[in-house]
Amino acid sequence: MSNNRGEREARSTSLEQADVAFPVVGIGASAGGLEALEELFTHTPHPSGMAFVVIQHLDPTREGMMPELLQRKTAMPVAEAEDRMPVLKDHVYVIPPNHDISILNGVLHLLEPSAPRGLRLPVDFFLRSLALDQQERSIGVVLSGMGSDGTLGLRAVKEKGGLVLVQDPRTAKCDSMPASAIEAGLADIVAPVNEIPTKILAWLQHRPLVTKQKEPEPEGDQATLEKAVILLREHSGHDFSRYKRNTLHRRMERRMGIHQIDRIEAYIRYLRENPQELDLLFKELLIGVTRFFRDRANWDCLSDSLPKLLAGRPSHHPLRAWVPGCSTGEEAYSLAMVLKESVDKHLPDAHCPIQVFATDLDKDAIARARAALFPENIATDVPPDRLERFFARTEHGYRIRTEIREMVVFAPQNLLMDPPFTKLDILSCRNLLIYLEPGMQQLLMPIFHYSLNPGGILFLGSSETIGEFTSLFSPIDANARLYRSLESKERLHPPELPATFGKAGSGEEPEPPKAKPAPCLQSLAEAQVLRAYAPPAVLVDDKGDILYISGRTGKYLEPAAGKANWNLFAMAREGMRNKLFAGFQKVLRKEKHITVRQLQPDGMPKGKGVDVEMERLGGHTELQGLIMIVFHDVALPKEVKRQGPLPDQPQVEELKRELDELREDARLTRENMQVTQEQLSSTNEELQSANEELQSTNEELMTSKEEMQSLNEELQTVNAELQVKVDELSQTSSDMKNLLNSTDIATVFLDNDLNVRRFTQCATTIFKLIPRDVGRPITDLSTRLMYPEMETDIRDVLRKLLASEKPVATSDGCYFAVRIMPYRTLDNRTDGVVITFTDITAAKRLEAALRDRHAELEKRVHHTAKDPKGNPDAT
Repeated sequence: MSNNRGEREARSTSLEQADVAFPVVGIGASAGGLEALEELFTHTPHPSGMAFVVIQHLDPTREGMMPELLQRKTAMPVAEAEDRMPVLKDHVYVIPPNHDISILNGVLHLLEPSAPRGLRLPVDFFLRSLALDQQERSIGVVLSGMGSDGTLGLRAVKEKGGLVLVQDPRTAKCDSMPASAIEAGLADIVAPVNEIPTKILAWLQHRPLVTKQKEPEPEGDQATLEKAVILLREHSGHDFSRYKRNTLHRRMERRMGIHQIDRIEAYIRYLRENPQELDLLFKELLIGVTRFFRDRANWDCLSDSLPKLLAGRPSHHPLRAWVPGCSTGEEAYSLAMVLKESVDKHLPDAHCPIQVFATDLDKDAIARARAALFPENIATDVPPDRLERFFARTEHGYRIRTEIREMVVFAPQNLLMDPPFTKLDILSCRNLLIYLEPGMQQLLMPIFHYSLNPGGILFLGSSETIGEFTSLFSPIDANARLYRSLESKERLHPPELPATFGKAGSGEEPEPPKAKPAPCLQSLAEAQVLRAYAPPAVLVDDKGDILYISGRTGKYLEPAAGKANWNLFAMAREGMRNKLFAGFQKVLRKEKHITVRQLQPDGMPKGKGVDVEMERLGGHTELQGLIMIVFHDVALPKEVKRQGPLPDQPQVEELKRELDELREDARLTRENMQVTQEQLSSTNEELQSANEELQSTNEELMTSKEEMQSLNEELQTVNAELQVKVDELSQTSSDMKNLLNSTDIATVFLDNDLNVRRFTQCATTIFKLIPRDVGRPITDLSTRLMYPEMETDIRDVLRKLLASEKPVATSDGCYFAVRIMPYRTLDNRTDGVVITFTDITAAKRLEAALRDRHAELEKRVHHTAKDPKGNPDAT
């Protein structure tokens, strides 16, 4: 003992130097686990290069004997774990009774159990800490045991890239724990216990190398990786080219280690030869790891943010949420519970429907989410009050109650390719973006913004942010990764979704939008110079509508009377309108730059005029196709006296009259054109509004389609269950029919009105019954029975609820024991009678024979008494 104590003290003094650069195997077991553990360590070679930590459900009141029992089966040192004990290679550590065990930086820590006896989940507790501490070096093993402890811990191990092994349930003494892990889709290897050590060692020889800095991919490796993406796309219909290269490599290397394949080219060949491996790799890449209320503090912040979202909400207006990448539904159901609590608390009198749309690529995960059945160990993640309110305890764990289940609609969807849900109040996309390339993250943020209503909440994972999209979202609580959607002009135009099956591995990432530079002194000074020294100008479109005004243009333009009209020609002052219009048309037709000189608008001083420059802008900018009009004040030349005779006065008057008529015609034409333009603009706005309404209707129809599809699948499930019930009832009915017929007892079932409900085959020998007689009164049927008071006896039984039995003769000399009993349903309600007819003819005939024999014997006795001398003639 002193040597062991000295060894422990020496190890305790060197915690900083604890060697943890080796795999740590966490082994969970429960009932029947001792035999499995002994077999496991019997087949584990020494040295193995690994450390083992055994977690078993132990009696907290008794001292453990597990170390001594296991020491007989292995050459490795086996010790009961102690607080702050460093983990050493080729050692076995056993959890002590009445403790939870954790690992941090390669050192074991013991904690007092937080849950009462019977609710502890020590396997999950340790495997979670093992996954966080050892990452890819963590190995989780689940052996024989009752319950589902270990399933959530294995999920964490798999999320970090570790290995998950499960004992084959067929070889387990108690298969609940292995079966739970397998049903959750977490097992990388399912094998008998004696093969598990060999499987682990084989995986270690081919496992991916864990490096701090990832070397740049060789061109050949990248091409091979693209081939795997192509195979996955052809097999599953989903494109993984936008996933991070490191994620793809790590997950593929993990599968290669399981199959003991060294070269990625060989694994590609293996994929082509084994389509089922493509299914496994597909599920591996989806990384379906989740749990209820993950990051509990962030969910509390979300609950605190909901009152503002619900404030002023109209009654009967649904609260819509979307959870992309929902996996097996824990996040979606968590969100539904939080929303239900907030609505009940802040809108108790308003009927506010809650709709949560949950989508994922993995159809198997969607099916498990729809089942809404979860193992018992979710009690570690769900607070007791929510567990009591929103879950119903079943034989196999916990089932989501109907009020929450009906709020959530599950549907398969590809977030990167399929259209998003819109008009959302909450969008919860947690720990999905971290697996995508930065370029794809940049494309998804505008899509999320478009999906959310202004003021809607975006809920991201603890390792995700909105990046540089501060113009689309404002932080509610940056630490909790909660953001509010801002009103933006970008919302008016739906963002473009990435093209399906884009070129894999192109390496080109879309250039992120550049942030607008902050105003500086130079720009402010330049703006002041433009205002003070630049000539007045307006920017118009090809119809003459003014888009921008620079400087003071009141000398040239004035608002027209009536409805506000920002058209250049409607605002141009008299004296310059006609020439301005003619020059504008000339610019539109062919010339890019002209100058209309010496115009005299009304109100200009005598001798003053204006030159108007018009230029059609070009280039590949937003100003392309617009027209810049600049006004320059000029001095008009003095009038020169005309030499020669003046034209005749009548001729001048005629010319003036024609000029006035032309001007009037031009004015009417411009007004008609303006009216037509306004009508077209109004029609365009109406069409645009109708298009938006149609788009909104289409989105609602798509949502309704998805809801109907989900409901249809649920109805199919219910129909399958009902079909099973029908088959069971049919089988039961057949069994009962055969049972009744095999008893050879005639039986007739009557309802309260004495109508035939059912009868056995033997009853047709007593009554003239055929199948069509069901529903007819028993009194209308012809019978062999000489039983005129049968109806009276039946009604007495219905009234008194007491059985009646009597023998009844038939017209052909037979006898039946007629027993009339009330028919009682399962809920103890009387619903008619059951009449059984037992053939007692033989008994009656025997009784008659015995009676005759008895009479004969009595007669002989009588004669003997009269002849006491025993005269033989007397006999």
